[in-house]
Amino acid sequence: MKFSIERATLLKAVAQAQSVVERRNTIPILANVLIEAAEATVSLRATDLDIEVTDKVPAMVERAGATTVNAVLLHDIVRKLPDGALVQIASDAAAGRLSVQAGRSSFSLATLPREDFPVMASTDYAANFSCPAPVLRRLFDKSKFAISTEETRYYLNGVYLHVAQGEDGPVLRCVATDGHRLARIDAPLPDGAQGMPGVIVPRKTVLELRKLLDDDETQIAVSVSETKVRLATPQITLTSKVIDGTFPDYSRVIPIANTRRLEVDAAEFARAVDRVATVSSERSRAVKLQLDEDRLILSVTAPDSGAAEEELAVAYGDERLDIGFNAKYLLEIASQVDRENAVFLFNSSGDPTLMREGDDTSAIYVVMPMRV
Repeated sequence: MKFSIERATLLKAVAQAQSVVERRNTIPILANVLIEAAEATVSLRATDLDIEVTDKVPAMVERAGATTVNAVLLHDIVRKLPDGALVQIASDAAAGRLSVQAGRSSFSLATLPREDFPVMASTDYAANFSCPAPVLRRLFDKSKFAISTEETRYYLNGVYLHVAQGEDGPVLRCVATDGHRLARIDAPLPDGAQGMPGVIVPRKTVLELRKLLDDDETQIAVSVSETKVRLATPQITLTSKVIDGTFPDYSRVIPIANTRRLEVDAAEFARAVDRVATVSSERSRAVKLQLDEDRLILSVTAPDSGAAEEELAVAYGDERLDIGFNAKYLLEIASQVDRENAVFLFNSSGDPTLMREGDDTSAIYVVMPMRV
C-alpha cells in the first residue's frame, strides 16, 4: 500500500477515528485504525466493538492495500506535521511497518495485520430515512445534557430516539433524563421514519455523532434497527449498538397542570443564576427563586461562605411562590434557549417545573425542585 494525502484531510479523518478508540483496552488491535487504500480513496475505520466509524477521503493512491496502525500515535504524528504538508504513507507487510513521511520528517510505525481487525456484523435495518444535519443536531444537542451518568440505571445513559405523537401529528423525538431533569425535543417526522423502532442511543455515540452534523448543507442517511443505529454522510459512516433496555414512560413526569407562568430574558436569567451561585457550597448549589408581581429575586445562602441576592424584572402575575433549584440544572436548561425569552410554568414549590422557549412546545424541559 502506498499513497499521498494532504495533511489537513488526513488529520480530520484520523481525529475522527482515534476519538472512537478506547484508550484502555486489553485487545491490541482495538487500539488501531484500519487504513484501506483503493483507486483514489483512502478509508479509515476504527471501532471499540460498540461503535464503528468509517471515514473515506480522497488521496493519490499509487498502490492499493490495507493495514492497521495505532490510531492515537498516528493522530499525534499527523497533528504535529506542518500545515499544508503532503503526507506520504507506505506499508511494508513483510516487515510489519508503516512509514509516514512529510518534508524532512519520517516515521516508521509497527502495524498489525488487517485480517485481525474486527468488523461489526451487518444488520437489516427496519427503517431508513434521510434527515438534514441541522435537524438532527438540534435534536441531540438540546437533549444530551440531561443524559444520566449513573451506571446502575444504564437505560438512562443515552438519548431515546423514537417516533411519537406531537400536537400536530407524528414527530421524530429525542428524550433524555437523569431523574432530576428531562429534555424532550421534537422535529418533523422524515419520510421513511414511520416504522422506526424506538432506540436508546448511548452517550458516547451522541458525542461522536456531533462531528458528522457540522455542515448545515449535509443530508444524513439514518438507518435504525432494534439493536443498531447507523448515520452516514457521503464521507463518514457511524454505526453503533444501542442500549439494550426499556426507556421509562417519560410522559408521566411532564406536568400538564402547571398554571403559574414566569417569562424572563433567558440570557439575563442565566447570568444572574451564575452570579448568585458563586457563593453557594459546591455540594448543594441550591438557588432560591422568590416570585412576586413582575419581580424575581434569586438568592443563595451558604453558611460557610456568605449570601447573595439579585433581583430581575420579569413577567409574572400569579400569587407569590418560593421555590429552590440546583443552580447547575437551571444554567444547563437556560443555555438551551435559542430565543430571547424563557417561559417557566410552576405549580407549587414541591412539584416539577416546566420550561420552554416562548410558546414553542417542540422543545420542553422539566426540572425537579430542591428544598431551600
